[in-house]
Amino acid sequence: MARATDARLVPAALAVWGTALTGILGEWWLAPLVGVGTVVVAALVVLVVRWCRPAWYRRTWPQAAVVAGLAVVSAVVTAVEVRDAVEHPLRVAAGEGRSAAMAVVVSDDPRRVGGAPSGRPDQRVVVEARLESYRVAGEPGVRRGRGRVLVIAPADSWGELLPGQEVSVEGRLSPPRSGEPLLAVVSARDPPGHPSEPPWWQRGAGELREGLRDAARVLAPEPAGLLPALVVGDTSQQSPQVVEEFRTAGLTHLTAVSGSNLAVVCGAVLLAARAVGAGPRGSAVAAGVALVGFVVLARPEPSVLRAAGMGAVTLLALVLGRERSALPALAATVAALLLVDPALAVSAGFTLSVLATGGLVLLAPPWVAALRTRGVPAGLAEALVVPLAAQVTTAPVVAALSAEVSLVGVVANIVAAPVVAPATVFGVVAAVLSVWAPGVAEFFVRLAGPEVSWLIWVGRTAAGVSHPTLPWPAGAGGGLVLAAVLAVVLVAARSSRFRVAAVGVVLGGALMVVPARTAFPGWPGPDWSFVACDVGQGDALVLATGEPGRAVVVDAGPDLTGVGDCLRRLGVTRVPLVILSHLHADHVGGLDGVLAGRRVGAVALGPARSPTWAYEEVAAVAAGRGVPLVELRLGQRLRWSGLAIDVLGPLDGYVADETSGTEVNNASLVLLATTSVGRVLLTGDAELAAQSGLLGAGVDLAAPVLKVPHHGSRYTLPEFLTRVAPRVAIISVGADNRYGHPSGQVIAELRALGATVVRTDLNGHLAVGPGPEGVRVRVWREATAE
Repeated sequence: MARATDARLVPAALAVWGTALTGILGEWWLAPLVGVGTVVVAALVVLVVRWCRPAWYRRTWPQAAVVAGLAVVSAVVTAVEVRDAVEHPLRVAAGEGRSAAMAVVVSDDPRRVGGAPSGRPDQRVVVEARLESYRVAGEPGVRRGRGRVLVIAPADSWGELLPGQEVSVEGRLSPPRSGEPLLAVVSARDPPGHPSEPPWWQRGAGELREGLRDAARVLAPEPAGLLPALVVGDTSQQSPQVVEEFRTAGLTHLTAVSGSNLAVVCGAVLLAARAVGAGPRGSAVAAGVALVGFVVLARPEPSVLRAAGMGAVTLLALVLGRERSALPALAATVAALLLVDPALAVSAGFTLSVLATGGLVLLAPPWVAALRTRGVPAGLAEALVVPLAAQVTTAPVVAALSAEVSLVGVVANIVAAPVVAPATVFGVVAAVLSVWAPGVAEFFVRLAGPEVSWLIWVGRTAAGVSHPTLPWPAGAGGGLVLAAVLAVVLVAARSSRFRVAAVGVVLGGALMVVPARTAFPGWPGPDWSFVACDVGQGDALVLATGEPGRAVVVDAGPDLTGVGDCLRRLGVTRVPLVILSHLHADHVGGLDGVLAGRRVGAVALGPARSPTWAYEEVAAVAAGRGVPLVELRLGQRLRWSGLAIDVLGPLDGYVADETSGTEVNNASLVLLATTSVGRVLLTGDAELAAQSGLLGAGVDLAAPVLKVPHHGSRYTLPEFLTRVAPRVAIISVGADNRYGHPSGQVIAELRALGATVVRTDLNGHLAVGPGPEGVRVRVWREATAE
């Protein structure tokens, strides 16, 4: 007979967590209030149980005392920390927008600010640090202090810092967001001052990580970037496209140092120990050594140490089969970590780590046992169950944060799980040997290559499903609803009748949905000719070539996420040509999102090469994918079976000034595409001078479809719009952008010409195809197609 789960410490952990959460998200004085309330509730429970006198009533008061005591301690610790942070002179100075000079100790690896290409001169990093001393501008003397600060600084000078280094920083202060346990956010312009030497263990770990990165270069770029991320959470070289695909596929946890990730590492060692006949104690020792070694390799910073605590608890449950002691150990670990650092209460990573570990402790053992009774080998049963248990328990929090539920995550994790352990083992061995025997390290990297490539294929395939995610209400409410749904499903799944009914519902739904999707295809429809992707403030345009799965892409938007998702939705797998109208970031930033995972013939540019940093970035991305760069010239004509493109501009002799954004805009390629719906004029960001030049040269600009210049800015000539005389005017623009695009005057002029104006910020993705009156625009936004 199965023994009951020992959950006596769970209420205490929840009381500590709830007290810390209330104090951080609310006012500091709410924490003591919750602590006192917990004491009162615990006393009432003891009195009621004593009055009812069940057989187990004598065990109630010690448990209640533990809950009340820990809640009070948590209330005091949280209240003191939050009050000190709120009333700290640095927080006050941040609220006033003042500047300060301070000495800080770096506490985590610098993280690049997302969305900007790594080669940009204005690339920034975010550095978490611990305050040592400070001096507010205009105030005398240097003060000692403690607390957390966040530094936003130039990547070229701050990006190589290691945890444990003390540096000086000076910059303008700004207050943190509500609920963030920080004293201030510091915007720094200068390099870090007087950096100290990092601790020896951080330096040694850094050498091993660098050695693994160097050894991984024997693989193709994408696997070479994923292997260090998988092994030690080093995502610095990871392809942005792979990052996005892993997020969509629910595989991101594989590249983060978390409790579940450490459990996978230790599980690999355990399987090897069992294979050589080691007993339970020997297996536990081997896994413990692997856990300690992994912490050193991944750097013993706070996030890794927290993950190690969770991994140790998981190890206790899955390695030793001690589920009764694993849950109390998990609860005690959670309570202890929150008492030491109450800020963890609002950390999404901490929450996900606890939930994933709880799933492995509570759900995995009985599920593994159920599979083994049906003849499934132990190793295979664990490989199937571990990702499923982690996905089930973390899904509510992921849904609350991302406003979507992955429909492919469970399957993707199950398919990926068998190769994670060998890839990790080979990667760890390669990292350890990289400093002393680089050639041998490269051999182990090659052994890990097929497994890492398999993971990339799984993530890309799962992310490429037409609807990989389901929209879900964001926030705590949405998370609670999903948690309730999953709880009902888990309880009902214990019934064989429910399982049979569920299979019937799935099969019936497939029989209904598949024919419906065939008879009534969704956006963009089978006959689309031109699509303006909704990529925010930028351009990403797609022209069908008349062959299934093939299209020409004009501009790539500001980041890879938007254009990559759009091309996947369109089913574009081959791109004979990517044309970049000009080299501003909102047109080239997502280039890798077009190139990754697709067969691309070439990347085409106009004659301008400004800004230089952007040209170098484009060249580097293209070279990394093995795609050649070509140049388009005035008068050139490109042909495909269902598409022709004529280059109308820029006019000969035009040279863009490196420092002038207007000059770069006027150097935009102006293209006239002949499609199944007629002529489509693509104008890039051409402004007044370029438009005037085209008008003066007598160029035939007439087109029923116009991509309005420069996101509909006011720098558009009415005469230019009159010459084009569009029936449909498409404006690619970001919602609430800081440039004031599009201009109301330009929209009014277009409507006066009889044009239908559609905008990506209001309508979403825009697909142009044939319609009853010649041209029809179909729009798609979120889960709604029109």
